[in-house]
Amino acid sequence: MDLKEQIEKYIPYNEQEEKDKQIFLKYIDTFDDVLTRNNKFGHFTASSWVVNKQRTKVLMIYHNIYNSWAWTGGHADGESNLLNTAIRELKEETGVENVKVLNDDIFSLEVICVNGHIKRGEYVSSHVHLNLTYLLEVDENETLHIKEDENSGVRWINIEDVEKKATERWVVENVYKKIIEKLKN
Repeated sequence: MDLKEQIEKYIPYNEQEEKDKQIFLKYIDTFDDVLTRNNKFGHFTASSWVVNKQRTKVLMIYHNIYNSWAWTGGHADGESNLLNTAIRELKEETGVENVKVLNDDIFSLEVICVNGHIKRGEYVSSHVHLNLTYLLEVDENETLHIKEDENSGVRWINIEDVEKKATERWVVENVYKKIIEKLKN
């Protein structure tokens, strides 16, 4: 199934997802290049909500650009299978090797505004990430490693503490809380 079909098939959880889903589909129909950073207005990204077996903790990184504890994830960079992107980014950013996919389907979707910032010495203009989130599981005993050019911490955080640890208010209120609620249901 191609990316557009996956998004069309996705059943939105709330009004935010319903509206964002329509933007995703319009974006795919409007722009030729939505899978690479060559599209300066916005592009697809994939994130992982990584839980332990008991579903009591989330594996997070301390993201250097956002100065916050955050989920793992990154740019599609031409990859149309965003589940693969999410897994690749998880492994790169945390050092884990064994990942269990809890569901092949999209778990959450969101349009995320990215403020202008410096990356590898160059200014990156403000843009949007058309983000798909996947639900993954990792054993808490896996060895964790920091990816120094992107994060300065990797650790398991109790689900009830995510709102206190993450400082990106919009993401906490509109994404993390939603994902935690969906996970509980």
